[in-house]
Amino acid sequence: MVGGCSSLSSSTFITTTTLSSSLNLIPRSFLSHSPLNLRKSAPLRCVSSLTMKPQKPILDSEKFDDGFVQKLVYDALVWSSLHGLVVGDKTYQKSGTVPGVGMMHAPIALLPTPFPESYWNQACEVAPIFNELVDRISLDGQFIQDCLSRTKKADVFTSRLLDIHSKMLESNKREDIRLGLHRSDYMLDEETKSLLQIEMNTISCSFPGFGRLVTELHQSLLRSYGDHLGLDSERVPRNGSTTQFADAMARAWLEYNNPRAVVMAVVQPEERNMYDQHWLSSVLREKHNIVTIRKSLAEVEKEGRVHEDGTLTVGGQAVSVVYYRSGYTPRDYPSESEWNARLLIEQSSAVKCPSIAYHLAGTKKIQQELAKPGVLERFMDNKDDIAKLRKCFAGLWSLDDQEIIKKAIEKPELFVMKPQREGGGYNPIEFLLFFLSYF
Repeated sequence: MVGGCSSLSSSTFITTTTLSSSLNLIPRSFLSHSPLNLRKSAPLRCVSSLTMKPQKPILDSEKFDDGFVQKLVYDALVWSSLHGLVVGDKTYQKSGTVPGVGMMHAPIALLPTPFPESYWNQACEVAPIFNELVDRISLDGQFIQDCLSRTKKADVFTSRLLDIHSKMLESNKREDIRLGLHRSDYMLDEETKSLLQIEMNTISCSFPGFGRLVTELHQSLLRSYGDHLGLDSERVPRNGSTTQFADAMARAWLEYNNPRAVVMAVVQPEERNMYDQHWLSSVLREKHNIVTIRKSLAEVEKEGRVHEDGTLTVGGQAVSVVYYRSGYTPRDYPSESEWNARLLIEQSSAVKCPSIAYHLAGTKKIQQELAKPGVLERFMDNKDDIAKLRKCFAGLWSLDDQEIIKKAIEKPELFVMKPQREGGGYNPIEFLLFFLSYF
């Protein structure tokens, strides 16, 4: 959603944030939104948004015959194929390793969903405040260690991340250039009419490439069929997410000040979503003349070296910016090689996106701690900013609260278990384990 950077001094942090888009025909879902400049001298504003009453559906699909809907689908699939809105098809063995093999269209919604302008403006307004908050948390190593101390005892993955973080604290390792590419997920609560933050993601925030393409797809379809649908393509917000992410990475590359260095994308060995990632690499090359290389953590461990001056080289190439599109789940660390690679990168002078501190600052437990009374004041001085953040906090509780546990057992439909994981797909088993523990 938002991009920008701080003023330059002895330490620079650069952040870009996007809104999550749950694109379907339910009014409570989100529309892909436009990136905006985040410099505080230029106030955030709504570029353009659909302003409709949440209780009214975007359209009555039953009044359109199947032939018309199938034509929409056909045109959407043609557009997606022509413009690179594609992923690897898992039925093809090499679709996650060899570009161009076994491609299929990415999962998409056929049409955009309206979203009230006032809440869009609110999300724009708090984005730079959340970015500032993440940066300040990352500089308070003791807070991170203390907040996650109990999590460390129960979760081996978080424990290993904290071990790396602890090593950096012990060596007094400083990150003078800090790069954050964040995504803040929100839902609109119909009962309270409030915009509530679900989570703040600080590692491997995906779809800067596809976010722009989905917006352009919807604009294209509405230009062709908008009159028939009763929708205006001009009211779909512009989306420059690819360029904003690439610009932030280029700024970090410039700050590092080695024109021969490359950006390294740390990727999973088999990545069906490689094309979203390649869009960023393409913009970096064409707009900024910056080369991107792609390596798995295992390859970094095998080919990487940190020199005496802190320079990270991988395969003989100096690396200025490390951009993680993996490393957020235990599955990305099947052996000690991957953990060695993560530590190696952290020990280097390369700009990490994210650093281990930024990664941990985005954990669910930290989010829950920030919701406690008085905690935000540890990092923020401006009372208005604190109030704006708290306004979009959903109810967040620790499992240490026995009264909340009792309420969750009595009315489980009112609660969502938030596992200490990224990447999705964990909640069903977490719920099962949660309830089994009480029988």
